[in-house]
Amino acid sequence: MAKVQEAAFEKAETKRDYYHLIINGERMESSNGSTIDACNPATGEIIAKVAKATKEDAEKAVQAARQAFDNGKWKKTPINKRSRVLNKIAAIMRSRFNELVELEVLNSGKSISAAEGQVMQAIEDFEFYAGALVAHRGSVNNVPGQFHNYTEKEPVGVCAQIIPWNYPMMMAAWKIAPAIAVGCSVIVKPASLTPLTAIVLGEICLEAGVPSGVVNIIPGPGADVGNYLVEHPDVNKVAFTGSTPIGRDLMGKASQTLKRVTLELGGKSPNIVFDDADLEAAIDGSLYGIFYNTGQSCEARSRLYVHEDIYDDFVDKFVEKTKKLKLGNPLDKETHVGAIIDQGQLDVINNYVQSAIADGADILTGGKPAVIEGFEGGYWFEPTVIANVNHDMDVVKEEIFGPVVVIMKFKDEKEAIKLANDTEFGLGSALWTKDGGRATRVANQIEAGIVMVNCPFSAFPGTPFGGYKQSGFGRELCIETLDLYTETKSIISFYGSRPLNPFGI
Repeated sequence: MAKVQEAAFEKAETKRDYYHLIINGERMESSNGSTIDACNPATGEIIAKVAKATKEDAEKAVQAARQAFDNGKWKKTPINKRSRVLNKIAAIMRSRFNELVELEVLNSGKSISAAEGQVMQAIEDFEFYAGALVAHRGSVNNVPGQFHNYTEKEPVGVCAQIIPWNYPMMMAAWKIAPAIAVGCSVIVKPASLTPLTAIVLGEICLEAGVPSGVVNIIPGPGADVGNYLVEHPDVNKVAFTGSTPIGRDLMGKASQTLKRVTLELGGKSPNIVFDDADLEAAIDGSLYGIFYNTGQSCEARSRLYVHEDIYDDFVDKFVEKTKKLKLGNPLDKETHVGAIIDQGQLDVINNYVQSAIADGADILTGGKPAVIEGFEGGYWFEPTVIANVNHDMDVVKEEIFGPVVVIMKFKDEKEAIKLANDTEFGLGSALWTKDGGRATRVANQIEAGIVMVNCPFSAFPGTPFGGYKQSGFGRELCIETLDLYTETKSIISFYGSRPLNPFGI
């Protein structure tokens, strides 16, 4: 029976001044010595230097992952032992929870309350797949004519996993946990803006006993390193979370070598409030649905549709509560809304708001960059509510990725469904009603991978996460995800007493 290596990887401080690439079980410098400045978006200050991967480093990572997969040490490790390693990863993460949360806040600018929930989910992802792995197996089928058929699940191979900056640790866990659970090897390319917790997670995997080469972490530019991985013939699968235009481009590149592809892309999610909804619950849930994680979330409910009979009352109370949201020190437990990731994204958000004003929309609150005392060098934008809009406006059609919501009226159920589906995206959606029949009818007609009914939460370990239309395909965070990292082999045998002679010769 195969054995998992003893944990021998030297632990480093979670928070430090320099972070290396992780390739073949070792901390490495970039091949050309180049680095990335990891910044704190709340202050604009550099908090660490990070080795910046090159194509040469990507090649080293691919070869390490390929060798680790082909030698079979990890993929042939019995399921129960792989499960124990995943649980050990989770245990180490729990023991370093506060350190991981602080690092996530410092590198992403998000509020500590958001970071705590996301790091906890990352931990629970490994625990979930440690259990789900045990139940993931092939099948036995009855075939007429004295044939026996069974199927086996085999790991797909080497996987390139490209993750975004908005949920650095959680997205890394979403990708790594199911892939290594089934025996794949991975090369993770975290976003250059937020690589720190992904690197630390790679170190924790090695510390927990994942063999060298199975988990490799190489932050670097997507145009070079990301594309190199996607096009590499020794990479069997690509899993990408990010924008729809980049997803389309990566899918085209991956098609040249017929790679498996999973895409979790953009969104412009609707949030429908019917006239019979619990008004306070709908207001509070809608507030969270757009301003959580500073609106920098692919399934942020950024299009808010409110029934005309309750529109005025809802909007007044929603705007009043929006004004009470606290911006400020992300490490303060009372902070609701953290910083924007960088100046470029701040400009994108501001340009969308200015375009809405030019189109005749009304800014009910917010609408401009914010200056926070003590954090003047950071990137901040006021929570913004925009009314008097229509579906021809860019602010309604396009993903803004910031704390901006547009509000519109609707008159009946039919119109609400039509407005909700009038988008190229189909990731998240929400609806608020006390009518169970209506909830079921509307949920069944909304073109989105996720429907939240009287609830602002979109993802828990075990619940499928993914989209329709231009929001991508494939589902993460659930047991079905394991199928995305495996091949199904069908084995047919004949057990009759006489030899087969199909031609009768």
